[in-house]
Amino acid sequence: MHKIYLIIAREYVSRVQKKSFWIASILAPFLLTAIYAIPIFLALQDKEVKNVQIIDQSGLFRPTDLKHKEVVFTLGKGDPGQLKKQFAAKGFVALVLVPKDILVNPHGLKMYATKSIALPVKEAIEEVVQDRVRAELMQKAGISATVYEETQASISGDTITVSAQGDETNSSAAGAMILAGVMGLILYITLLLYGSQVMNGVIEEKSSRIIEVIISSVKPYQLLLGKIIGVGFVGLTQFALWICLTLGLSQLTKLFLQMPSNIPAARVDNLPMQEVTKVLESTNIPLILTSFLFFFFVGYLLYSSLFAAIGSAVESPSEAQQFTFIVMVPIIISFLMAQQTMQDPDSEVAFWASMIPFTSPINMMVRLPYGVPTWQLITSMSLLVLGFLGCTWISARIYRVGILMYGKKVTWKELWKWLFY
Repeated sequence: MHKIYLIIAREYVSRVQKKSFWIASILAPFLLTAIYAIPIFLALQDKEVKNVQIIDQSGLFRPTDLKHKEVVFTLGKGDPGQLKKQFAAKGFVALVLVPKDILVNPHGLKMYATKSIALPVKEAIEEVVQDRVRAELMQKAGISATVYEETQASISGDTITVSAQGDETNSSAAGAMILAGVMGLILYITLLLYGSQVMNGVIEEKSSRIIEVIISSVKPYQLLLGKIIGVGFVGLTQFALWICLTLGLSQLTKLFLQMPSNIPAARVDNLPMQEVTKVLESTNIPLILTSFLFFFFVGYLLYSSLFAAIGSAVESPSEAQQFTFIVMVPIIISFLMAQQTMQDPDSEVAFWASMIPFTSPINMMVRLPYGVPTWQLITSMSLLVLGFLGCTWISARIYRVGILMYGKKVTWKELWKWLFY
């Protein structure tokens, strides 16, 4: 046990002392905070007013019909050909030509601009013209515009989670999807990142023949276990730094980005991070963090043991490509299955994806924001631990032979023989 501890300490200290570790640990929270802060900052800014000139050949439009919250419309008179040459010089971003037969030819609208029209401007133009054309058609059909507006009810509902004790808390389906997607993506990236670090470390030690000296003092399985646990603690340390720094920077961001009273509530409520905040208010945060660290660490141990076995069987990263793809396939599949899990977290696909050890680290974390029964969470954790022990046993048998094997190109058949030596 003392030797395993020494290997863990060596792997941990050697990586934590690198400048790249601290650069990544400090830079990532700033990037995450920027993702949180930039949408809020943009929502608080007053948008630049866009001026659009309209040539109405149909005679339907009056100045009162051309009101929009983001675009200023001006009725133009004169020769369309001449106005096409002058609208840009007068400060208009677009010139709109409404044809005489717009009522029978709704697709005949023409929009002229010196460059591609921004999508919000195009939608604003179409919305204004569409509303006026619809009003005219309804009037001709004998339908009151007032009655029509009164029947256009806009339905929206609040999502409320109810606990076993009957307590109600506001939630958000969109926020749960965002939070689940972020956690799934982080696990997907980190499992590949830290697993490949273990493999590259084994290849480097093997190619430099340092492993021959180390293996004379410790058993192969001790070296394997110490290496993957040491790198795992590096990952946990980095996650702890990310969480602490991100929370601190988020609080500072809130102080600098105070919501002015004149900002419409709709603009604030539609922010993605506002939806995530609603989910966090109704979520057991300690459970989420604890589960996240557990599934990351044990999932990492499972995959890193396989990556270490691959590293011991080859002599260069290029030789490892044929084997690493097989290990990466379950991670890629689990990430793809997570897309279905986010859409329907209680489906059979989501359930089994969160139970199978190779896919559970990502998919169970994706399901958690939606709510998971305790027995399913415990079962998933137990199966993941068993999967880790099984993969470590297999990897250790390959590792003990491959770590001292030189000058021979390894095949799948050869790896199979090593399991039974």
